[in-house]
Amino acid sequence: MRAIILAAGVGSRLFGDDRKQPPKSLIEFNGKTLLARHIELLREFGIDGLTLVVGYRQDLVSTEAMSCASGDYIEIIENPMYRGGSMISLWHARATLRSGDDTLFMDADTLYDPALLKRLIDSPVTSAFSYDKKLDEGEDPVRICLRNGEIADFGKQIVGQFDAIGEWPGFSKFSPETSGKLADSVERHVEAGHLMSPCEDAMRDMILGEHTGTFGIVDISDLKWVEIDFPDDLQKAQDEILPNLKA
Repeated sequence: MRAIILAAGVGSRLFGDDRKQPPKSLIEFNGKTLLARHIELLREFGIDGLTLVVGYRQDLVSTEAMSCASGDYIEIIENPMYRGGSMISLWHARATLRSGDDTLFMDADTLYDPALLKRLIDSPVTSAFSYDKKLDEGEDPVRICLRNGEIADFGKQIVGQFDAIGEWPGFSKFSPETSGKLADSVERHVEAGHLMSPCEDAMRDMILGEHTGTFGIVDISDLKWVEIDFPDDLQKAQDEILPNLKA
């Protein structure tokens, strides 16, 4: 299994955009960056390698990555259009999606209990999305919508009747077959000019295009995590998430 981390974005919702702010993947908690935490866990949990897509201040991100593991472990790909959507970043990682390996997709800007990642990797379901029953209010969270226990829809703006709706923490795994189909979906979006779109749009198309039961969920509702998009998220990471991880 090989991991993909998209770490190209500017993070303007958190820091503003004066072109001097640090990349979010380099935010430190107790002297260790988010990126270093990710790489440390990937190696501990037996992931074979990492494809890291960089863009904004890519020299800093690349240097940090290479200080954590060798070039044999990490493939660094530059996305020069890093002010676009995450769709274009995932497009740059399409060769990894088509490599014939299982793929682990993970957000760069999340502080989480390591058990979240381990539970997803160890799940017997070959293509699965992590799932938190606790759904934050507002339009920003990515929703996983269930019907009869199966994923029926996925995305931020969802309309319909469902048995349950939870939040996607930004971690998924895909079999070689579904990884390739995700690459195809991403390419269709890019060819259509959807360069400002989030990569979740391509994931949604892939999910809705497959038969029911192709994708499962891994419930991580009992675990602590936060995606750091806004100043309040950073405060939550420092005050609520990090103390639990230390405990």
